Amino acid sequence: MPRFLSLKLNKDFLRLYHRGKSCAKPALVVYAMKNRVGICRVGITTSKKIGNAVQRNRARRVIRAAFQSTLSTAAFSGTWDLVFVARTRTTRLKSTQVELAMRQAFSELGVTQ
Repeated sequence: MPRFLSLKLNKDFLRLYHRGKSCAKPALVVYAMKNRVGICRVGITTSKKIGNAVQRNRARRVIRAAFQSTLSTAAFSGTWDLVFVARTRTTRLKSTQVELAMRQAFSELGVTQ
């Protein structure tokens, strides 16, 4: 069984933007909200403000790698819906730097124990 699923529906993203808790870091913005699905669901957003398609894809890859690394070591308290919004700085950072910002955001939001 996978450890997380992808958020794909626009209504799920909008629900998190409006009703979820958020934490902004220089590397990324994290929106979080508990769910009742029983598994963690994750979505990644990159806008055209980030840059061209190559830069947006790199930002998504970096965020995905940072989340995979965080998921393997962090203990999540319950099941969560998470949306990561890339910022322009994300394209210039390594996944370890984004992982550090992600861990700080998780602890501020109460996602991890």
